[in-house]
This record gives sequence, C-alpha cells and structure tokens, in this order.
Amino acid sequence: MKKYISRNDLIYVAGHKGMAGSSIIRSFKSKGYNNIIYTDREELDLRDSEKVKSWFLFNNPKVVIIAAAKVGGIIANQNMPSQFIFDNLKIQINLIENAWKSGVKRLVFLGSSCIYPKLSKQPIKEEYLLSGKLEETNEPYAIAKIAGIKMCQALKKQYGFDAISIMPTNLYGPGDNYQKENSHVIPSLIRKFHSAKINNFESVTCWGTGEPLREFLHVDDLGSATLYLLENWLPNNLETQFINVGTGKDIRIKDLAEKISEIFNFKGKIIWDSSKPDGTYKKQLDISKINNLGWNSEISFDKGLRDTIDNYIKEFEAKNLRL
Repeated sequence: MKKYISRNDLIYVAGHKGMAGSSIIRSFKSKGYNNIIYTDREELDLRDSEKVKSWFLFNNPKVVIIAAAKVGGIIANQNMPSQFIFDNLKIQINLIENAWKSGVKRLVFLGSSCIYPKLSKQPIKEEYLLSGKLEETNEPYAIAKIAGIKMCQALKKQYGFDAISIMPTNLYGPGDNYQKENSHVIPSLIRKFHSAKINNFESVTCWGTGEPLREFLHVDDLGSATLYLLENWLPNNLETQFINVGTGKDIRIKDLAEKISEIFNFKGKIIWDSSKPDGTYKKQLDISKINNLGWNSEISFDKGLRDTIDNYIKEFEAKNLRL
C-alpha cells in the first residue's frame, strides 16, 4: 500500500516540547522516522514572520506538523482572550504560509474539538463546523483554530497544497500542564487530589456542577493517529480535509473526579462549586470517518489515567528530591 510520506522526508514538528508534539515525535521514532527536526522558542519565535520565513528557506523541510499553540483551561481563556487569538493566529499564519511557499509536500494542522458549536448535535460530525454559536469561555482560541482549518482549505482549493487538519478531542497523558491557574480538567483534578491526599485534607473543591460529559484521548493515541493519517489519508475534496480523532466514549466529570479520588485512595469529601462555569455540557466526537480509514484508539481510559497519575507522582517525588 502506498505511503504518502517516507522515512527519508525531513519532518519538522512545531511545538515539539508540548504534550501533543512530544507524543507525535515518540510515535514517529517508534516507526523508524528519525529524520525529524524541531526548534526551541529561544531559537525561533513562531510569532515572528521574518524569522520563520528565513528558517524555512534555510532548512527546507518536506513534512510539517503544527502542534504549536497557546493553550490553557477555562481560567486562562477567560483572563487572556487576546493572547489566545493573537498568538495562535500568528503562529498558524507563519507556519502554514511558509510551508506552502517553500514547497512542503504534506502539512498537518492540529486543531481542537472546541471548534464545534456549543449546542452541536451529538456525536459531533465534521460537517457541523460553523453550524452554531461557540462556547463563550474559549471562543478566541476556537476562532483561531477555525481560521487555521480554513487557511489549509483555501490553499488546497486555490493551489493544491496538501494540507490536512486533525481535530483531537480532550487530550491527557505525559507532558501535560499541571499549573494551578491554566491546566485542563484531568491534570487539574490529579493535582487537587494528590495535594489533598499528601496533606490529609478533609475535602476537595472542584469547579462547576460536575454534570458535563467529556471525551478524553490519550496523547499517545493522537501521536499514532497523526502518523497513520500522514501515511495513508489523501482527501479528495475540501469537505473531507479535516478529521476528528477520539475514542467515541465520554465520561461525566463527577465520575471522573471519583475515579481519580479512588486511585489516590482519598477518603475525604468532594465539593462542587456551582458558581464556577461548566463549559459545554456534552462534547463527544463522531469518529466514524477515521475508523473507516482503519485507525482506532488503543489505550483504554482506565489504563491511560492510571499511567498518567503514576507518572505525575513519580515526577512530583523526583522534583522534591532535587529540592
């Protein structure tokens, strides 16, 4: 079967230090793709158009994977809306435009499931994009991601540029952000219950009502999906140029909190602060398109969650030992 990329191609992964980017590199290297380059922010600020242009002219990669983005949870999105739209638009425009102009043969743009309408029909099909109003708490980030998809579609339509977009559901796993003020739900809960356990707290307070449902994908499954799509998927028209990646299963946030509490053997009370926002009630992706192409997620949520918690504890203990 023909592969649309080869191990001889020079592959540039933008955002290699992030959770998604590092997982993509692991997946590629596990399959013998070792001709991979990346840049540190000190070396190349992806928001600087002239520096990005010079970098592409000098390095001339043949495959580009855009995993670089400014990301964060509800608090960060609410407090820094301008950064979420400005930074992400600059990064995307610079990378996509220069990849096209320098003759890159394949490009992958990583989007997010937050691009879909807040009240979208469930499960969410790719064609539901722009069919309704976005969730207010992350609208600037979502608009930037939608713009990235449309950039890829426009270049495909006008110039035949081979750019595809991947819409992953909520990610978790190694390399996640556990900062108190801008982490997503799983790392936030892991941090809270771990702290409660080691400090013998009597209770843990969680945001919202706990009733919303969320779908979670282990980041290593995203890495394998990215490689699979680059090797095997060549969409023929604009309507199929972006694709959902997920598990097709979701979990209530209350059940997620209880599951994490049990793993930590936390015996205290879980309090839900309903004055804090819930976000979208349900956001489950329709993954029939990628399943029909032959890819399915392999890491069960229970195993992935336990491994993630084990990894967090090891890193926490190692950090304390260094201190």
